[in-house]
Amino acid sequence: MTLSFLAITVAATTSTTLKKQSRNSKFSTLALFFVATSASSAARAFSSSTPTFLPRHHQQSLSRRSGASSTLNNSVIYNTRGGSLASIVGKKLSLSRRFSSTQIEQEVVSEMDEVKAAASKISAADKLALMRQKMQENGVDVYIIPSDDPHLSEYVPAAYMRRGYLTDFHGSAGTALVTRDAAYLWTDSRYFNEASLRLDAGHWTLMKQGQPKVPTIPKFLADLATSHYTNNSKPLKVGMDAYVHAASFAKELNEAFADAAKDMEGDVPPTIAAVDTLDGKQNVVDSIWEGRPDLPKNPFRVHPMKYAGMTVQDKVTKIRSEMTEKKATMTVFSALDDIAYLFNVRCMGDVETCPIGIAYATISKDEVALYCDPEKVAPADVSEHLKEAGVTVKPYDDIVSDIESHLSAGKKNKVWLDNGRSNYALSRVIPEAALIDAQNPVTAMKACKNEAEMEGMRQAHIVDGAAMANFMAWLENAIVVEGRSVSEVEVDEVLTGYRAKQPGFKEVSFPTIAGVGANGAIVHYRAAEGSDLLKYLDRTQPILIDSGGQYEYGTTDVTRTWHFAEKPDDEFREVYTRVLKGNIGVDSMIFPENTPGFVLDVFARKALWEIGKDYGHGTGHGVGAALNVHEGPHSISPRWGNKEVLKAGMVTSNEPGYYEDGNFGIRIENLLEIVEISSSDDATNGEANGEEPANKKQKVAAEGKKFLKFGKLTLI
Repeated sequence: MTLSFLAITVAATTSTTLKKQSRNSKFSTLALFFVATSASSAARAFSSSTPTFLPRHHQQSLSRRSGASSTLNNSVIYNTRGGSLASIVGKKLSLSRRFSSTQIEQEVVSEMDEVKAAASKISAADKLALMRQKMQENGVDVYIIPSDDPHLSEYVPAAYMRRGYLTDFHGSAGTALVTRDAAYLWTDSRYFNEASLRLDAGHWTLMKQGQPKVPTIPKFLADLATSHYTNNSKPLKVGMDAYVHAASFAKELNEAFADAAKDMEGDVPPTIAAVDTLDGKQNVVDSIWEGRPDLPKNPFRVHPMKYAGMTVQDKVTKIRSEMTEKKATMTVFSALDDIAYLFNVRCMGDVETCPIGIAYATISKDEVALYCDPEKVAPADVSEHLKEAGVTVKPYDDIVSDIESHLSAGKKNKVWLDNGRSNYALSRVIPEAALIDAQNPVTAMKACKNEAEMEGMRQAHIVDGAAMANFMAWLENAIVVEGRSVSEVEVDEVLTGYRAKQPGFKEVSFPTIAGVGANGAIVHYRAAEGSDLLKYLDRTQPILIDSGGQYEYGTTDVTRTWHFAEKPDDEFREVYTRVLKGNIGVDSMIFPENTPGFVLDVFARKALWEIGKDYGHGTGHGVGAALNVHEGPHSISPRWGNKEVLKAGMVTSNEPGYYEDGNFGIRIENLLEIVEISSSDDATNGEANGEEPANKKQKVAAEGKKFLKFGKLTLI
């Protein structure tokens, strides 16, 4: 029997059980413990009648669902009495076929790889020279290139990867800014390491967003405009594409210019800068990008009621009720996941790893409209589904003119549009008096899952846990038993292959992050064959694996950090234990309703803060139900500006971490559902330890107030 260091076991154990086990551990650290198991014994454990690696509440859940599952088309995986979980997990550790997360969505990712290949063929100096030539032709001094598409998506179709093409940095977040003599890239802490490796430092300056002395883009441009006006007595001309910038950003930019002008000498503040959206002209990056990919036109598919849980008609009725309260005569939807949710449709291939399709939508008193390419609704079942729901399909490019027509049709007409999630081209045609700038009603509806959606999420985590269990056994066998090294790419291929075998699997939920050693400190690292960063896992280095699956009925996201050394060094064990404490700290929280996520963030960081360490990203993000793996509006992070409260029915990740550049990265992530504490809650864990159950303590203090807790979704 091989003694292996599998530090992921927190996910398979409730926090109470973890604490109990840690008291009996041979190590003094809280919950960093060894699992004595070989690959063969792991496989044997998987075939037991009630899987021992599942927490008790999931074992009970499986027992309740024993027999065929209608949601999974009569799959037998829930018939635990016959040991049929082994039919999914399997006893063999070999794969008949391997898939990588890039092969699962071949068309999309091949386009992205083409973008990278095209970008690498031209030097940074040559691309910037071409940019500046086109900027001069268009009469602008500065040009801003965001990551976004017209729907402000986190992941965008290849045709909109303009910032990646220009900078050679392909992370999901970042904004480039080119002047006549300099070039800058702003990105957040998740990408500091990666951006510093990818940017040509001779031509690009990395602006580490949120760090001391690093201004925001509006502040930077306001200072630049002040200097430019002082030296040239004319305003700075700032170029941008109105369709790929948030309306809120354009507003912030103009306000920054106005504030800076007030500080200038003179009775009347001068115009120190002017924003030019270059209407009717080609996007400047597009004008230098040879072979830019075409926009995708993949068809929608119907998302069945057994997974959606609410009809399109019922959703529209609810939205119209909220519109009446807001006195809105039209609501505009721009975010692609909002539209997929609203119309109970999904799409594969438009946006990498996200089951969403390119479209806009509007709802008014008399019409529900979907704006998209006709090819997207060509399948007969999709067109019939939309027709039954009373949806009118219109050309994608008609959205702006239809907003203008609606406003001109009545002086009292008002448009509800979320400026933070809509592009400037939509917002600017709406007069301020006619604009209702507020979070659109779908955002909140989508965040709080109904029972059908939550059941789909639970089932997705059962099959995903099976894939992970098989992968764990395979990896330990390869590293410990066979004694070989495994590349980061092979890790991706094998793990994705196990997921691909599961019922209802569609694609990965984001590109797999498999970082060995120093690559684990690149928060959103992506391994690739032939890359100079590619590493191989053996017993001398840890590996961080962040991965997930998109299933027909749910979405998963899980991160584990493993080290197969007989005894990892003291620093790694110390920091890992503190990250684990942070994960348990959030996982075990009981909190009153209407608590914003930032209040809980401190419990994830406390153990790290005690030794002067921290991590730069948030602790938790929302997750869609068979939708985007990153979903708002709620989060758990130190950014107190997000005051969205946590509610029952929401799903959140719990992923504290620690990253040491050039050495290693640690992250432990589970998905949790937020549930109300009720009198029917199982309190036996506390009673078994001779403690008063937490939910009973809560009821004494509640005084009529509802309290919430986290239920486990991730199984292993």
